[in-house]
Amino acid sequence: MPQRTSVVLLVAACAWAAPAQTPERRPPDAINPLVRGIVDEVSEERIAATLKKLGSFGTRNTLSDQNGAARQWIYDQFKSYSPRLQVQFDSYQVKKQGRITRDVQLVNVVARLPGTASPERELVISGHYDTLNASAPDWLDHQAEAPAPGVDDDGSGVAAVMELARVMSQREFGKTLVFVAFSGEEQGLVGSRLFAQKARRENRAIEAVLNNDIIGTAVAGNGRSDTYTVRLFSDDPGDSPSRQVARYVKEIGERYLPSMTVALMFRPDRFGRGGDHTPFNQEGYGAVRLTTANENYGRQHTVQDTFENVSTPYLTRVAKINAAALAALALAPKPPLTMRRIESGPRQGAMVPLLDRGPSGYDARLRWQTPNPEPGLAGYAVVMRPTTSANWEKEIFAGNVNEFVMPNVSIDDIVLGVKAIDRDGNESLVSSYVVTPYPEAPVQMQ
Repeated sequence: MPQRTSVVLLVAACAWAAPAQTPERRPPDAINPLVRGIVDEVSEERIAATLKKLGSFGTRNTLSDQNGAARQWIYDQFKSYSPRLQVQFDSYQVKKQGRITRDVQLVNVVARLPGTASPERELVISGHYDTLNASAPDWLDHQAEAPAPGVDDDGSGVAAVMELARVMSQREFGKTLVFVAFSGEEQGLVGSRLFAQKARRENRAIEAVLNNDIIGTAVAGNGRSDTYTVRLFSDDPGDSPSRQVARYVKEIGERYLPSMTVALMFRPDRFGRGGDHTPFNQEGYGAVRLTTANENYGRQHTVQDTFENVSTPYLTRVAKINAAALAALALAPKPPLTMRRIESGPRQGAMVPLLDRGPSGYDARLRWQTPNPEPGLAGYAVVMRPTTSANWEKEIFAGNVNEFVMPNVSIDDIVLGVKAIDRDGNESLVSSYVVTPYPEAPVQMQ
């Protein structure tokens, strides 16, 4: 761990006066050639071929025989991409419940690309391969037989996941990449819930989850069309792990694909709905959902969800957004720790921010910790925004230190965070300084 030092930035009572770029780090908008190459290699032709194949199963409903055929094909494709991909079936015996009308073996398909420097830190990208036709009479009792091609919902997400597995498995990354095709989404997020709960039990360090669901529709049911915008949903509160992942995907995705707009949606999912990112957020991981800006509700869960109704150019652009964010994060150092646990006293066990007003009582003093920092670390950047702003607005490079003071800056008026940056310019997720509720002691009554 670097020697504990402190830097005082001389800014005249203004948190927004960032200094000139230091020679120790690349410009914040620099393009990494490795990430650029991955984005450029994502193939529309291959995505289209995958969509057609997924649609050809007729149905991939969790209760159908074709679900087994589809998962075997996905498994075989993962295996064909690279010997470095560790491919497995993630299986569970699930009893009859809810939309699952009989006992069933539910199987996710997982391909892991082990990291070379920090293999314990994982990044997950997912879609669900199961489908549903809810337009047929008595569909719940006959869902296993009803035609449900599900090319957009969610063949599109699975196609993106598979294409990124193909491209990225030809390279090495510091962190472990986990490519997942979930099953049981249409029965209540069952496959992803079991996966996320197991990950929490095993205390796996999942840094981010990018879930892709319905990312291929270019024209909505009301005729609205926007083929250069993708919606990105993230869970509350304002500085949750989910929200930090969303800001990262927007910044990096638009940097490498400036023709696309990543529209941040600050709610867990579409109104009253959910997706396979939801169980990860419930387990405390940072997970987001990417989905089209142009949903056609009349085609979802029907026989009309076919290849002809999907825009492969649009889907490919969304896949490239995923590729940029995933690759950049896989190359980046781990984020610093800005919170500490209280070990004793009335607040024992509570997490508190390493942020205070400094010795003067009127400054912003930030501290952070990075156990076992990466050898290529260039330093840390302090980021800030007004309390009412959605995105980070200013950035100050602090250097390779773990304490930073901004004189005469009120910590009440802005939100502050810190990110790690290596010598190649790769940036970690931001770690915010979050205020946690104070556990009030019960009032003693006579």
